[in-house]
Amino acid sequence: MQKPITFYDIPSNVKGTSWSGNTLKTKLTLNYKRLQYETVWVEYPLIARTCQELNVAPTGSWPDGSPQYTLPMIFDPNTNTAIADSANIARYLDKTYPDTPRVIPEGSDAVQEATVYAVNTAIASIMRIVMPVAHQLLNDASKAHFKQHREMILGGNMEEWSPLGSSVRAEQFKQLEKGFGQVAQWLDAGGKQRKYFMGDDITFVDIALAARLLWMKRVLGDDSDEWKSVENWHGGRWARLVAAFEWL
Repeated sequence: MQKPITFYDIPSNVKGTSWSGNTLKTKLTLNYKRLQYETVWVEYPLIARTCQELNVAPTGSWPDGSPQYTLPMIFDPNTNTAIADSANIARYLDKTYPDTPRVIPEGSDAVQEATVYAVNTAIASIMRIVMPVAHQLLNDASKAHFKQHREMILGGNMEEWSPLGSSVRAEQFKQLEKGFGQVAQWLDAGGKQRKYFMGDDITFVDIALAARLLWMKRVLGDDSDEWKSVENWHGGRWARLVAAFEWL
């Protein structure tokens, strides 16, 4: 009998169990595969120590050159394996639990990685729109760490990135709508209106896109005017995508 996998997530005051666009990728993957797991909540300043205790390597470097330890991370007691990074976790779960739905089809690693990168690039303005709001919803233990390290990446003062009600924010939403329009064109390439990037089958890039949208919905609030405008973009396509994943 499978022992529950430990899934490491980040707590907040956001409505909904998970809110981070990064950790949601792994949560959705675990749920889609219907694997048993339990959640351990880790505040931002404790992520590095938690990863180090499990001998999990950094997933990158911060702009100042220091090692970057990130969530999501899982520990699988069935194989005594700890691993970070949502794509690596997906590959591990595909290999270790072959009777579950595969999210990175055989031979598609490069295509999945490239497509996730292209999607994230197309909708890059989502970061400055959502992060300042997410910061306000974090527990006090995480706020300073989150702000410091996100400002390292994007530069400037977080408070000035996208002030609510400003013309700057309005322009960012225009750019975001345009970016999602590009994603819609990719999905409809060749004249086919695909639900997912590979047709009717969910793969990792769909999970990554849905996680970004769920992040936005849960941080901005499902009853906010801003989220409601996103739901109406491109004939309601993104609202339908969220609905397809939200049960997970």
